[in-house]
Amino acid sequence: MDLIQLLNQFEADALAAIAAVRDAATLEAVRIEYLGARQGKLRDLQAELGKAGKEERPVLGKRFNEVKGRVSESMEQRKLALDRPTVVATGVDISLPGTSVRLGKRHPLTQTMDEFKEILGRFGFTVADGPEVEDERHNFEALNIPDDHPARDPLDNFYLATAEKAAGGPRLLRSQTSTVQIRVMENSSPPVRVISLGRVYRPDTIDQTHSCMFHQMEGLMVGESVTMSQLKTVLRLFAHAYLGHDVHIRFRPSFFPFTEPSVEVDMSWGEGGKSWLEIGGAGMVDPNVLAAVGYDPDRYTGFAFGMGIERFCMRRHRIPDIRLFYGSDLRFLRQF
Repeated sequence: MDLIQLLNQFEADALAAIAAVRDAATLEAVRIEYLGARQGKLRDLQAELGKAGKEERPVLGKRFNEVKGRVSESMEQRKLALDRPTVVATGVDISLPGTSVRLGKRHPLTQTMDEFKEILGRFGFTVADGPEVEDERHNFEALNIPDDHPARDPLDNFYLATAEKAAGGPRLLRSQTSTVQIRVMENSSPPVRVISLGRVYRPDTIDQTHSCMFHQMEGLMVGESVTMSQLKTVLRLFAHAYLGHDVHIRFRPSFFPFTEPSVEVDMSWGEGGKSWLEIGGAGMVDPNVLAAVGYDPDRYTGFAFGMGIERFCMRRHRIPDIRLFYGSDLRFLRQF
């Protein structure tokens, strides 16, 4: 039998042996038998090629490489097939397409807060957090809200009887994120530039634009030369960044115990827009608030603002009812 026939016979035997393999250990034995570097059959054939005449060597060499390539490839394919997990399916047509899994999304309010952090982060503000269960000092006293102020009426707040007993004093669900600015100033020195985003609680009548639990973004900037014009600039730039350059912001004189002067902030947009929506309050930090946390009000000034996160999100996405945020209607939530 000439060498071409020997190569053909080797190929046929090797491919048949590989196809009959049922486990990895047997496959390794077949590899050594046929392709082994020391005692494999292919090595013996290669030795025979060295005895062929000079005219035969190109043809024999080409055929040798073809056979070696085919057997090696078959060996590799069989190894991959044996490594693949075996799936036993009873009564299931595994050739049918699978059921697609619907991936979840972040809640629209969470998406909004993430974008708020990114926008204000570009303005140099860092994020601060605080507890949702507060004491009266941080929720009222340090914010210059006296005992006889209507905002401290128990009917306008969620006081917690259990927490009061455990803590040894009145505790309530915070009615504003302004409590965080007090905690930040108590533990840091000027300059300060922070925002805080989170839930607040007020016993409001629930309707299309009000809820007893909603989200606020509090902003605070304190330094030696902070002005009202800087506050207005920050709020206008923020509104343009989130809602677009056709949004209009106006400031109305108002009163808050913790800012002086104080303003209400409204927004509208579009040519000829006649309706305005209040989005929050702002103003220059009252000197009494600065003094309450140990800042020198003769040296430092600052501004603070509180924005309703739901109202920004509603305005951007044309959402007609705040209650949609707190429902479980997936038809609404999947739009975001």
